[in-house]
Amino acid sequence: MVHQYDFDVLIIGSGASGLSLAIRLAEQAKVGVISKASLKEGSTYYAQGGIAAVLDPIDSLESHIEDTLNAGAGLCDRKVVEYVTSRGRESIEWLLDLGVPFTPDEKSDSRWHLTREGGHSHRRIIHAADATGKAVETTLETRVRTIPNISLFEQHIAIDLITGRKLGLDTDRCLGAYVLDKEQGHVVTFRAKFVVLATGGAGKVYLYTSNPDVSTGDGIAMAARAGCDIANMEFMQFHPTCLYHPDAKSFLITEAIRGEGGVLLLPNGERFMPRFDERAELAPRDIVARAIDHEMKRTGSDFVLLDISHRPADFIREHFPTVTEKCLEFGFDITNEPIPVVPAAHYICGGVVTDLKGRTTIPGLYAIGETSCTGLHGANRMASNSLLECLVFAQSAHDDIVANLPLVNLPPNLPYWDESLVTDSDEEVVVSHNWDELRRFMWDYVGIVRTTKRLQRAKNRVELLKAEIAEYYGNFRVSNDLIELRNLVQVADLIIESALHRKESRGLHYILDYPEPDDSKPPQNTILRSR
Repeated sequence: MVHQYDFDVLIIGSGASGLSLAIRLAEQAKVGVISKASLKEGSTYYAQGGIAAVLDPIDSLESHIEDTLNAGAGLCDRKVVEYVTSRGRESIEWLLDLGVPFTPDEKSDSRWHLTREGGHSHRRIIHAADATGKAVETTLETRVRTIPNISLFEQHIAIDLITGRKLGLDTDRCLGAYVLDKEQGHVVTFRAKFVVLATGGAGKVYLYTSNPDVSTGDGIAMAARAGCDIANMEFMQFHPTCLYHPDAKSFLITEAIRGEGGVLLLPNGERFMPRFDERAELAPRDIVARAIDHEMKRTGSDFVLLDISHRPADFIREHFPTVTEKCLEFGFDITNEPIPVVPAAHYICGGVVTDLKGRTTIPGLYAIGETSCTGLHGANRMASNSLLECLVFAQSAHDDIVANLPLVNLPPNLPYWDESLVTDSDEEVVVSHNWDELRRFMWDYVGIVRTTKRLQRAKNRVELLKAEIAEYYGNFRVSNDLIELRNLVQVADLIIESALHRKESRGLHYILDYPEPDDSKPPQNTILRSR
C-alpha cells in the first residue's frame, strides 16, 4: 500500500484550469492531478455558452474591459480585468492548437461564429455549438492522458492541506495534502513543492443549482482552514434559466439563447424583462435572476418561460443541439414552444484571494479558476469570462511556478494520516440529514433576495451544524460524503458571514434591509481572514 506520493506540483482539480496548468507544466515539472470523480466530471464539462474574447474587428479590448467593469458593480480590479481580457486571443489560439472544435462561421468573413450574452456590448463569445465546456474538457483530457510526466489520480478527494504552521514548523509554506483514495478507502499523503487548488465552485451548498454533484467548495474550504484570505463570498451568481422539470436536476439553459433573441415570458405569455432593465433579456445575470424571482413570487408561479420558437427551427437545432435534445427528453420542443425555467445557484464570484500569478496568501499555494477570487468578476461575473479566467491564470501560475521550481526543495517527509482513534460510522443518516438541512436553509435564507433576519437565522443554524459535524468528523473514519459536507458547511458559513458584513445591495448581493448601493464611500471587498 502506497502511503506517500511526491511531486513538483500537485494540482487538486481537473477542470479547465487544472488540466490547462498540468499540460503547460509537464515539460518542466513532475505533476500530480487529483480528481474527486472521473477526470472530466466538473463544471467545465457542463458549461454551454462559451469563452469571451475580442476576436471580431469591430470589437475592442476597451469594450470588453468596460463591459466587465460595469457588470462587476464597482468591485472589479481594473488591472486584473485588463490583464485577463488582453490575453483572450492567445488563450483561444492555445485551445485551437490543442484541437478544440469551435463552431465556424460560414456566413460571414469571420472565421469563428461569435455569439452575444448578457452584459456584453458586442458578439465576442466563441463557442462549440452549445456544448463548449464539453469540447474544451474532452480535448484537455485527451491530451493530458498522453503525457508521461503527469500522474492522474481519479476517484481521489482531498481532505486538507498540509502546512508548516499546522505541523509546528518555522515555515508557513504549503507542503502537500491529505487525500482519500475513494476506491481503496484509505488516506494517502501527497508531498509537493507547490500545491494548486483548482477545485471549482460551491453551487451544491444550495438546494437548486446548475452545478454537477462535485461542486462542493472543497478548495475554498481547505484554503480557509489552512489560513488563506477569502473574499467576496456573498456574491453567488444565480443563473436565470435552468430547466424546470422534476427530473431535470436543474439542467442549464444556455444564456446564448437570450443572446440569439430568446425572450422571457410569464406563464400567461406576457413579456416582463423590459419593465426591469432597458437591456431586457440581455441585462446581466443578477438583474435577470432577480426579475424572474420577483415575478415568480408576485404571480405565485413555479416558473417562467423562455421562448426562442420565433426563430427558424433549423437555426435553433444548429445553434442549440444539446438544449434541443435535452428538452425533447423532457417533452419540450423548443422549436415550437417555450421552455419552463427557474433560477439556480451557478457561480461563486468570491473565493481564495490571489494575485496576478495565482498565488494565495500562503507561500507555495496557488488557486486558479472558480476557486479563486482574482478581482476579475467583482460583485457579478459577466457571462463567459470564467473559462477565460481559467485559461489565463493557468498560464500565469505556470510562469511563476516554473520560475521558482529551482529555488524550492521538496518538503521533508510528512506525517501519515492517523486513523488509530476513529471507528467506522454507524450513523451515516446524520450526514445525509445535515446535507439536506444545510442546502434548504441556504436556499431559503441566503438566496437571491436576502434580509438581515434571514441571514441571522442561517448563521444560527450553520453554527449548530458546524459543531455537530466537527464532533462526527473527530470520531469516525472519513468518507466522501462527510468530507463534502464538512466543506459545504465551511463554505456556507463564509457566505453567511460575508453577507452579514455587507450593509448594502451590490451586484449579486441583494438585501431588502439595504436595497441600494452605499455610494458614500468607495466600494470595498469583503475579506475574511482566519489567521
